[in-house]
Amino acid sequence: MKYLIIYEKSESGWGAYASDLPGLGVAAKTQDEAKELIREAIEFHGEGMRQHGDAIPTPSATTEYISV
Repeated sequence: MKYLIIYEKSESGWGAYASDLPGLGVAAKTQDEAKELIREAIEFHGEGMRQHGDAIPTPSATTEYISV
């Protein structure tokens, strides 16, 4: 599955989350590290959901830039 990932820069590093997977997020010093961690987190989260018989959320988030 292909999930939309949001990356946010902070004063101390980077955060990343997938809006289709509530409660799942990571923090890292670099964006590359955040990319690696969020991929691992999604895989681990999905594995746990399958083991518990939970449905894996279908990706539904979209994105758009609006000029103002």
